[in-house]
Amino acid sequence: MNEQIMRILLIIISTAALFFTSCRSTRKIQTAITKTDTITIAQPVKSGEDSAAVIRENYTRLQSQKISFTTFNAKVDVDYVGGDGKKENVNVTLRMYKDSVIWLAVTGLFGIEGLRAYITQDSIRILNKLDKIYTGRSVAYIQEVTGLPLDLASMQELIIGNPIFLDSNIISYTRTSETISLLSAGDFFTNLITLNGGKMHHSKLDDTDINRHRTCDLSYDEYENKKGPDFSAKRRITVAEKSKLDIKLDFKSYSFNETLSFPFSVPKNYKSN
Repeated sequence: MNEQIMRILLIIISTAALFFTSCRSTRKIQTAITKTDTITIAQPVKSGEDSAAVIRENYTRLQSQKISFTTFNAKVDVDYVGGDGKKENVNVTLRMYKDSVIWLAVTGLFGIEGLRAYITQDSIRILNKLDKIYTGRSVAYIQEVTGLPLDLASMQELIIGNPIFLDSNIISYTRTSETISLLSAGDFFTNLITLNGGKMHHSKLDDTDINRHRTCDLSYDEYENKKGPDFSAKRRITVAEKSKLDIKLDFKSYSFNETLSFPFSVPKNYKSN
């Protein structure tokens, strides 16, 4: 399978999968992402402020902002810069059925479709249309290569713009005049989430394994309310371990809860991988 196309697929499916693709390169970078933040419980903004109540209130607000959907359909421009500094751009047509399927079609120059993918709760099926190769894998494959408990539901959460790897174990918070940041400690990552007006605007994931130095920044901008829920139409993802990936996702169009089809068939002349 074309390595660049596969990388793009992993970018769209799961940010966590980027940790795997980035660590395969031995090219080091001088500066990846700001080192793990040191967070302490902030001093109360007001005398007598209940820190536990503040955390509980904002965690509840964050949970209430999560997008609920049955189906989701989008066209996304994807720009990314890999560890080699080369810039790439593709267009992705994305369709999802909640807890059932993720369907992707990736097109490049001149609108030629190079890849189509069909992901369910138990399998990943990929058509590399450029090389006429079919790849079938268990969803456990992603878990194996990332070392993370990824499943269809967590992939869909990432795509739709809901928090990922957010643990209810909120150990601290900080405030500014406009934002509040919550730091959660999970089994795999610490997650520093910054809220502005109750909406998630930034998430910084740092690997709990200090020997790996994996870190990921996710930014959510240009929230819209055209189709019902508040939706971030522009996002940026930066992932680093031994190399760095910068990805920009620009949702050109999207819709919720429409009737969708998910066409996928393997031509007879395709080779299996």
